[in-house]
Amino acid sequence: MTGTIYKGIGGFYYVNTEYDGIFECKARGKFRKDHIIPMIGDKVEIEVKNGKGSITEIYERHTKLIRPAVANIDIVVVVAAAASPDPNTNLIDKMLVNAEINGIEPIVCINKSDLADSSTLVELYRKAGYKAISVSAEEKHGLDELMELIKGKTAAFAGVSGVGKSSILTHIIGSKLETGNISEKISRGKHTTRHVELFPVEGGGYVLDTPGFSSVEAEDVDLHELEMCFPEFRNETGKCRFRGCAHINEPDCAVKDAVESGKISKSRYDTYVELYEFVKGRKQWK
Repeated sequence: MTGTIYKGIGGFYYVNTEYDGIFECKARGKFRKDHIIPMIGDKVEIEVKNGKGSITEIYERHTKLIRPAVANIDIVVVVAAAASPDPNTNLIDKMLVNAEINGIEPIVCINKSDLADSSTLVELYRKAGYKAISVSAEEKHGLDELMELIKGKTAAFAGVSGVGKSSILTHIIGSKLETGNISEKISRGKHTTRHVELFPVEGGGYVLDTPGFSSVEAEDVDLHELEMCFPEFRNETGKCRFRGCAHINEPDCAVKDAVESGKISKSRYDTYVELYEFVKGRKQWK
């Protein structure tokens, strides 16, 4: 039988098969010998004998995250709040870059549109080339549109505490996730996730929370690949005067001209410069 690992605890992996239900499995010894560790999200083949399941094969992964360790993610939904906490575009940008680095399609979701106008933020990311939507988990606004975007896919939800990820996920999966109470004093949630788990969605696909995804995994990215993680740069980079332009200090730079004209957001460009200097510093240190 084939299925998807949706949860792993204490060396046991829980595999959801399409037609035969869920099986608790152990990984065959050959995986330890080959230094292969099964991951949540892995597509696997299993055998079941006397009620005990064994993972016999792990199929090739098309994407893989390190933090958290999960495979075969199709979409990352980057969740921010229109207010409480105030949106941090720099952090949103870094999570989008993280998705791009890992070859995963990102979607921007601005929650709490009932508390503040989210249209400017949504337009900022649509202009940059992303799918971006406004929702209110409190008022159930926009959630059907979000569900349509992730239908049949494995979608990871990323965002800082307090933005309402868990409320959105609760609506999508139809049951309450385990989260701490939100502190009104500091407007941040106390996240209590103990393990990464895929939750099946009615109509097909899975969703999961991804604590830790805000850590940018840009250390091993080539400096000239970094610009490709910014969709709005892609149409401009070939127009620069110098081949291999870094878009930092060079003259006649089409990207900088686009920033000056307002075609590219200044906040997005500032994030690029910050990440460029970070990656450059890491390369020089090595």
